[in-house]
Amino acid sequence: MNDFQPLSYSDSATADRPWLASLVGVQDTNTITLDLTKFSSGTHYTAATSPFLQGRNVMKSGIPLGKVTASGLYAPYSGPTSETQTVTISGSPTGGTFTLTFSGQTTSAIAYNATAAVVQAALEALSNVAPGDVTVTGNAGGPYTVVFAGAYLSDDVSQMTASASLTGGSSPAVAVTTNTAGGAASASDGTQTLAGFLVDHIYFNPGSAKAAGALLWRGEIFAAKLPVPMDPTNIASTAPGVNIHYR
Repeated sequence: MNDFQPLSYSDSATADRPWLASLVGVQDTNTITLDLTKFSSGTHYTAATSPFLQGRNVMKSGIPLGKVTASGLYAPYSGPTSETQTVTISGSPTGGTFTLTFSGQTTSAIAYNATAAVVQAALEALSNVAPGDVTVTGNAGGPYTVVFAGAYLSDDVSQMTASASLTGGSSPAVAVTTNTAGGAASASDGTQTLAGFLVDHIYFNPGSAKAAGALLWRGEIFAAKLPVPMDPTNIASTAPGVNIHYR
């Protein structure tokens, strides 16, 4: 099932594209066809749950894309992988703190019910973690998902360790697990080569296999504001003619 919809663009506003640093190239895009089976809900598009979406999914703008050699369709750029680790607090504590240690550096005490933003700030306060090197998501009290990007994108970093001084509950503890190890690009289907970025969000019906989009192949972007982590210094390869400047 294909889902090709009319596309329209504005040359005066970028409010819905915070990753776009300049309008240069926006009106000089290539029309492409996306292989929707290659994209993941939550990561690349938002599933239709709100009534105003009228049952349609929304592909996020700014998705880095590569061209599948065999089909000629476009799919997510399969560049370096960001390491993902999860911090889980068990035993339902009612008080106390915990710390996280990354590559020999230990955070200050973090409250048992801290928000993800507080955990991220604690990690960014370490001497070996700069803003943008980690992103922490999750509910207050965890589990917390820590994604390594920035200087650590594509690195198979050491797993963090945790130390806890928790109270209440039943044998409360903190554990760290690695969900996805960081690594260099491993795709060989063509998507390991960056072809450009999806210039604007598109709507498509659940179950559709293909949809039309527009490829931004030249211009300026804020790499840290892309919808998926990508470090320009770790791009495996770039397609001929692609001229993107990163800020």
